Amino acid sequence: MNRIGLVSAAIFMLLFISSSPVFAEDEIRIERVQFAKGATSAVIKGRLKGYSGVDYLVRGGAGQTITVSLKRSNLLNYFNVLPPGSKDVAMYAGQTGEDFKGVLPTDGDYTIRVYLMRAAARRNESSDYTLTVNVTGKALAPVPASKDAVIPGTPFHASAKITCVPYIELFREKKPQECDAFVIRRGFDGTATVEIPQADYLTRRILFVKGKPVAADSPYPLIYSRKDDLTIVTFDTDERYEIPDALVFGG
Repeated sequence: MNRIGLVSAAIFMLLFISSSPVFAEDEIRIERVQFAKGATSAVIKGRLKGYSGVDYLVRGGAGQTITVSLKRSNLLNYFNVLPPGSKDVAMYAGQTGEDFKGVLPTDGDYTIRVYLMRAAARRNESSDYTLTVNVTGKALAPVPASKDAVIPGTPFHASAKITCVPYIELFREKKPQECDAFVIRRGFDGTATVEIPQADYLTRRILFVKGKPVAADSPYPLIYSRKDDLTIVTFDTDERYEIPDALVFGG
């Protein structure tokens, strides 16, 4: 990335920070979304005021589709969707006010964070809202250890060193480096979740179905290409992972 690119990225980050929600730990209430027996959707009504926010935990499995919509009385009331284990880095930032629909790349608790934008929170504004959450489809179960051995003490079937330009390099001079990658295989046909840990607060997860990447926990569109025995996955042109077939398929 050249000097102009670095300056542009820095300006973007400043603008993003200025509009993002800011919470103290005691200002975020945590609730688990409960689905009635046999139901795939839940409707939740709530109210926000000032810097208060709510984290709604939704259990989901790889390959399922989640849909989230928000009706609110204050147009500065938004929601983000965070992948499992994330405290702040979102896979969807709803500052456009649009609904979210996406395929889940892995198993775990996804967080729907409902909040008021900084400007509204600073003015101690309030909002009444209705949140609708749908989780549909059949989850892609991991291959049991009896059929494909796992790394002891982990859910992963294998690991590898891959060439990458990770997300955490977004505002630095991006250069290819070596990353650790792990895989949870969900079949023997190239269906799997590849995980690339990058920091305590971020792991990039990419779901493959029959050898093709179909979903990820990135807010940017997933683009991929093939080169020899590698699937090259990119996000926002710069973030990049070169994933070997052997990791995904095994053997």
